[in-house]
Amino acid sequence: MVNLTYNKNRPLPSAEELPSSDETPVDNQLQNDIPNLLLNLLASIWAGRDDWYFGVDMAVYYNPDEPAFVPDGFLAVGVNHDTGERGRLSYVLWGEKYILPI
Repeated sequence: MVNLTYNKNRPLPSAEELPSSDETPVDNQLQNDIPNLLLNLLASIWAGRDDWYFGVDMAVYYNPDEPAFVPDGFLAVGVNHDTGERGRLSYVLWGEKYILPI
């Protein structure tokens, strides 16, 4: 888990200010291959849509006072697919209109 110290007197941290991964290595090759296969399938099936995001081994922040969790893969529907030149560094709920990933 990624630990985060948050000062309630400051604004909520942005994705750039937060760790993007827990740096834990994958247990085996399938743990990496399956989420990436899902990502490629969704990119093919939903090529014309821009309202979804599939993250792989990315930190998900749901509360600035709690550590992030880093799932092997997650899907968020109802968010912008592209978020700029560098893409998402992590998935921060308060930066994504509190849309929960599945």
